[in-house]
Amino acid sequence: MSNTFPPDEYLTSDEVDTLHGVLSEQLNGLLKQSKEALHDLTDVRAADADALDLAVSESNRDFSLRLADRERRLMSKIRHALARIQEGEYGVCESCGAAITYKRLLARPVATLCIDCKTEAEQLERRKQVF
Repeated sequence: MSNTFPPDEYLTSDEVDTLHGVLSEQLNGLLKQSKEALHDLTDVRAADADALDLAVSESNRDFSLRLADRERRLMSKIRHALARIQEGEYGVCESCGAAITYKRLLARPVATLCIDCKTEAEQLERRKQVF
């Protein structure tokens, strides 16, 4: 992939280091939450529960599983971003090769598209939903 943006638009090594730290902290936090959630899901206390307690417990379990799946997808995106840092491709749009701004990456460190390509992708998705 050839980068078509001026060198001053690349992330500096300090910016990459900062974002690497942010991503690593997020990943570690999610891993910790996942372990705690798994412990909570396997903590069965159904022996003393009545029907209402069981229903609430099942609802909470379903919610926890959906949340865990969402966190699993985010962990995958974080690992992808960390791999792109290792490959020297972090901060480069996967669609057009333009720079992804530091400001955007601070707000969404797992971003893989520049703002223009992300906007275009969202507009395309909205058009698909209409039809």
